[in-house]
Amino acid sequence: MRLTRQMSITLPLAMADRVQSRVSSGRYASESEVIREGLRALDERDEAVEHWLRTEVAATYDAHKADPSRAIPIDAAWQHLEAHMDAIDRDEA
Repeated sequence: MRLTRQMSITLPLAMADRVQSRVSSGRYASESEVIREGLRALDERDEAVEHWLRTEVAATYDAHKADPSRAIPIDAAWQHLEAHMDAIDRDEA
């Protein structure tokens, strides 16, 4: 049973050049290896985003639903952020 499938893909010239450059550098043996590595990186990123959503975002949402009084209006949040950024600018000057 065959575990691979041959495909034909079309890339913009700049991307095709990047693929070829990686092969030419010797880091990858073929264009297929470059594409496989890119897909693995996409899978890792998707898994990291999914983990973040399930843990941090869901926990923050649950905390807000449990006690909405802890939330602050968006205008107040922006004012706080701008004041913080202004303070950083003053410290760097």
